[in-house]
Amino acid sequence: MDNHTIEIDSVQKQFNHKLVLSDVYLKCKTNEIIGLLGRNGSGKSTLLKIIFGILDADFKFIRIDGVIKNKTSDLFKEISYLPQENFIPNSFSVKKAIEFSIERQKIKLFYDDEMIKSISENKIKHLSGGELRYLEIKLILFNPSKFVLLDEPYNGLSPLMIAKINELIIQNKSQKGIIITDHNYENVIKISTKLVLMKEGKTFPIKNKNELVEKGYLNKGMI
Repeated sequence: MDNHTIEIDSVQKQFNHKLVLSDVYLKCKTNEIIGLLGRNGSGKSTLLKIIFGILDADFKFIRIDGVIKNKTSDLFKEISYLPQENFIPNSFSVKKAIEFSIERQKIKLFYDDEMIKSISENKIKHLSGGELRYLEIKLILFNPSKFVLLDEPYNGLSPLMIAKINELIIQNKSQKGIIITDHNYENVIKISTKLVLMKEGKTFPIKNKNELVEKGYLNKGMI
């Protein structure tokens, strides 16, 4: 399988004349899970929306395999995005959501999953929060895009469901470059191959967990 690389460079964003992102740089390759950490308001979700192309930046460069991507339509082909909010309409059935989202030749493989089999006859509105999030994440990971952005995938989920979602993410990383951010930092750290801390609008590569203490993100007793 071919390896692919996305580079997000020189990202700047202001809200109401306040600089939220300043010269942000991020690089992710196929088979990597980049854990994006940071306090509330550090700009993590803003950065993911800018990478995906649904939020304008004051300045940015996005390169995929060395080619600059200026058009949002180009980014949609290369990148998939899981928003914090649920995105499948409640009126859909699980089967309809799958048929709308998955290439026909991959549908059988998609159903080869005990969790998906157990909910396949249900309506979206009858799923638990964990079941719905699992379905959404699997739909995103089965998208043909090279890169996946996951914004708060663990929000409101039980430890058992988080473990299932982590397993799902790890199973699919060989075909994708994945950037994940969540307030549940322990699970982000657990599954990430690299960590990046966002602080004061900038990104800092993290070599080990002790640096998260040194930079004020965690207290000593939290690692």
